[in-house]
Amino acid sequence: MNAPLLPFIEETRFGNWFINSYIWKKHVIARALSLLRPLMPANVERYPRILDVGCGFGHSFAQLSEHFKSELIVATDAEPDLLSRAGRAAADCTCKVELHHAYAESMPFADASFDLIFCHQTFHHIVDQQAAMAEFFRVLKPGGVLLFAESTKRYIHSWVIRFFFRHPMEVQKTAEEYVAMIRAAGFELSPERINLPYLWWSREDLGLMETLGFPVPQQREETLVNAVCMKPQ
Repeated sequence: MNAPLLPFIEETRFGNWFINSYIWKKHVIARALSLLRPLMPANVERYPRILDVGCGFGHSFAQLSEHFKSELIVATDAEPDLLSRAGRAAADCTCKVELHHAYAESMPFADASFDLIFCHQTFHHIVDQQAAMAEFFRVLKPGGVLLFAESTKRYIHSWVIRFFFRHPMEVQKTAEEYVAMIRAAGFELSPERINLPYLWWSREDLGLMETLGFPVPQQREETLVNAVCMKPQ
């Protein structure tokens, strides 16, 4: 008999160090928000209630509060020691932050509870991705926004990630497959709200070839997908 699938794959010790590092805060979270912001609706400046799925050490809290003028950030993570990991960042945030130990596939929140969902580099850890995407759609208000920033199968299956990190390899998807999943869940996702960056940290060589003067390949399988997904009114 096959063992039951875990809902979440725990990170390695190195992985936990990395998501608590300056590189993560500056070159991963801040960079993702800077790429997502121009894709968002121009007529909305404030998102009072934000859900941060897979918040890790809470390094996104201050940036989300600053960018979106939030009143409340509800942060979830599958790690049971969430309070010790993200408690300081929650206490230091300029808006109220609530921490919940919860799985993305079955969140304890009412329908249409949030104005914005931030799912940043979390989805590739989730085993039942379809169920999680359906939960995002359920808890988001009509007209709300899902900010989706994710590494693709090409990157997660690379040797460097296999060596240093741990993920459910059988569920990883290409950029095109993630876009199709988002649309199938009911979200509106137009091409102009999709960004496919090729950042140095998302390459197997960590940008070494470009540093040495070699051109960035124009024909490639994308390693990252950023998307601003709208729940219909």
